[in-house]
Amino acid sequence: MGLCDISAGRGLACKTSVGGIKNIFLSNFDDITSFTFTADTEDTEIASFVYSASDSKGYRYELKGGNNLEQTITSSREAGTTFSTQTLTAILVKQDMATHKQVKLLSHGRVRVVVEDYNGAFFLMGLNNGCELTTAAVSTGTAMGDASAYTLTIVSMEKDLAPFVNAANEAALATTPFFSQIVIS
Repeated sequence: MGLCDISAGRGLACKTSVGGIKNIFLSNFDDITSFTFTADTEDTEIASFVYSASDSKGYRYELKGGNNLEQTITSSREAGTTFSTQTLTAILVKQDMATHKQVKLLSHGRVRVVVEDYNGAFFLMGLNNGCELTTAAVSTGTAMGDASAYTLTIVSMEKDLAPFVNAANEAALATTPFFSQIVIS
């Protein structure tokens, strides 16, 4: 068998999953110093993280509605390259001064993002290269019923898809060294 040969098939999956993102957890890029992958997962699941300092934190942002994590693999036979673009669209409703400040800081820095979907799965964006806020649309809406919101687009370019994080739920995620101090704003 060659190094690039596929190694498994997949049957038709049950219709038991749903779309959407429940929470995102942001952490400054330099706060994480190392990762441990779960054995035999070929780097598709992270078992634990190590923070650089005991005061490092992960910040939770609750989401509802039109939020999305899309991962696109781009592969070129001519160039001999393959990479993944991880794009998160997150809508934070209701504008306030505290969020203005955090969006400004996010636009200047680099983060890692754990995305929790409504199926209970967690994914880590920006494993090796971090994530960048590429756009932040701050909108007051037009009509009385329109959203007053921040629409954030956060992008990472990585060698592989965002790995799963080995956590059964948010409480389990909070006990990992990565989010030993989750701050709920």
